[in-house]
Amino acid sequence: QVHLVESGGGSVQAGGSLRLSCVQSGYTGHTMCIAWFRQAPGKEREGVAGIYKSDLGSYLGDSVKGRFSISQDETKKTVYLQMDGLKSEDTAMYYCAADHYCKSWREADFRYWGQGTQVTVSS
Repeated sequence: QVHLVESGGGSVQAGGSLRLSCVQSGYTGHTMCIAWFRQAPGKEREGVAGIYKSDLGSYLGDSVKGRFSISQDETKKTVYLQMDGLKSEDTAMYYCAADHYCKSWREADFRYWGQGTQVTVSS
């Protein structure tokens, strides 16, 4: 079992920055990737970014490229989502997810999920 805890959300004005953290605990030895998803009210959950362990690669969603970045500190079992140039459309609940197999970056392929952290961007 893998336990994920997100933090770092909050309220900012458009153009501002936030850094989200996702701390892993439990049986993380075979966790191969971590991803960030977000869900705005009335909308489907969408993938934002993802990263493989051991820096084997990462991805960023088209809507956040050039503004967000993803990184990890494996010694701290923490994955970060740095969000710069925030826009009102970035307002959502942000979730961290992990999986052992990482078949894809699709929501359905992630087994473990955190409870989420709220990001609110005011214009």
